[in-house]
Amino acid sequence: MKIATRHLLSSLVVVVALTLTLAFTLDRRLHARISHETHGDLTREARLIAALWTPGTSAALLAHDAGQALGHRVTLIRSDGTVVGDSEFDSTRVAQLENHAARPEVASALRDSVGSARRPSPSRGDEEVYVAVRAPLGVVRVSQTTRRADAIANGAASDVIAAGTIAALAALALATVLANAISRPVVELRNVTRALASGDLSRRPAMGGPGEVGELANAVRSMSEQLDDRLRSLAEDESLLAAVVESLGEGVLAVDPRMQVVRTNAAARALLELHDPTPFPVERLPGARELRAALAEALQGTIAEPREMPMGDRVLVITGRPLPRGGAVLAVSDLTRTRRLEAVRRDFVANVSHELRTPLTVIGGFAETLAEGSVSSEDRTRFARLIAANTQRMQRVVDELLDLSRIESGGWVPRPATVDVGEVATDVLGANAAAAQRQGVALDARISANAREVYADRTALRQILGNLVENAIRHTGEGSIVIVASRDTDGWTTVGVRDTGSGIAPQHLPRIFERFYRVDTARSRESGGTGLGLSIVKHLVEAHGGRVHAESTPGSGTLITASFPPAPAVTHS
Repeated sequence: MKIATRHLLSSLVVVVALTLTLAFTLDRRLHARISHETHGDLTREARLIAALWTPGTSAALLAHDAGQALGHRVTLIRSDGTVVGDSEFDSTRVAQLENHAARPEVASALRDSVGSARRPSPSRGDEEVYVAVRAPLGVVRVSQTTRRADAIANGAASDVIAAGTIAALAALALATVLANAISRPVVELRNVTRALASGDLSRRPAMGGPGEVGELANAVRSMSEQLDDRLRSLAEDESLLAAVVESLGEGVLAVDPRMQVVRTNAAARALLELHDPTPFPVERLPGARELRAALAEALQGTIAEPREMPMGDRVLVITGRPLPRGGAVLAVSDLTRTRRLEAVRRDFVANVSHELRTPLTVIGGFAETLAEGSVSSEDRTRFARLIAANTQRMQRVVDELLDLSRIESGGWVPRPATVDVGEVATDVLGANAAAAQRQGVALDARISANAREVYADRTALRQILGNLVENAIRHTGEGSIVIVASRDTDGWTTVGVRDTGSGIAPQHLPRIFERFYRVDTARSRESGGTGLGLSIVKHLVEAHGGRVHAESTPGSGTLITASFPPAPAVTHS
């Protein structure tokens, strides 16, 4: 209910209540006052008639004359209750009236000298007031109807009600004006506060000034301005925090005390494979034991120490911290790359140690034998050649490791230029002609007309083709090795080496570009292979922004290619 309506209703209720109370009180008091005065008047009249009722006086005549003079009914009654005179009846009718000794007012007058009663008149039917006074000859009773007294009281009550109605209407009109004057600013303040609560912080109360309502309007205006400033500051802080959290490489997720995940960043969604929009219950998080344990510790107010958690092919580390007001924050880091690098490092150290141990063992053994001196000249020469061959093998391993390290670390940067593929192929085939001849392998080059030139580093291209040809010679007993080159419609130039050797089994193809990986370990070491050539090829090609590819059929040969992107377009300013 609106304040104006409440004010009007309250004012109307007050006026009506006052009017009814006044009318009721006035009616009661007026009736009592009139009744008291009537009783007194009738008592005095009865005593006057009692003084006139003497022996020898006609009771009927006295009653008639007194009734005519007073305008009231006068009844003269002997002490035994017999009516001897009544102003309302003649002598015949009076004789027929019943004995009045039992009438309350008569009995009271005979007992106490004065008696009164109020009741309907048996003879007239109207309600009357009876007052009886004891006289020397009996009882004098004077009665008066209550119609006139009731009319006066009812008239007064009607006047009061009419005046109250007028007052109520006037009060209603005045209350309407006052209620509107009070409710308008209150309604405006209500609308402003509702707008503020709904997020519209631009609303301000238009009114102000002195008085309680004006002070309230000023307070609301000040509150809205401060709220606007604080919310803007909070929004800026929230945006900054969200940007920082989203930019973190670590996954972050927050859980509130109701076990709802209320915030996640992109890293956490990717690492934990989360797809539900926040908020969502913690039951939808991965069920890994490590994650649940870290979350439970953090929710209990304990800092959860880092613990590793497998997640598919990844290795994650989970840490947790409790929030001051309940809840927890979990941090998720991806250790997969670190663990892989550690595994690569371990494998690298083991492979290098293995690659160097064999030649070192050969060199040490033959060197000790030569140091003893009891060796023929032929054996001495053979031992020296073996020592030199293993030294060269060790040197080659070290050189290729240095090359690979320099490429991977970014210490070597290709300087691409337009290179004649045919010239580089001729140099490579010439350098490997003797080895191919010993193996009974024919060397050739087939360069497509549209691929005579490639945009690449000349030295790197020669090393790429040289490594591929050397690798093909080691795995081709008899047959042919061909350097090929072609260009696709997108401008990429592909160069490679095709052989007719033993081929590579499908399970080995994905790993042939790994360091120290050999398909045929014994044969590769016998032929002087280090297991680093194809890895160097891959890194050199990828440094150009290119890609390598291998195709092979066991028993039919292998094709390994390197694709180089086209030269960038030249812009003229």
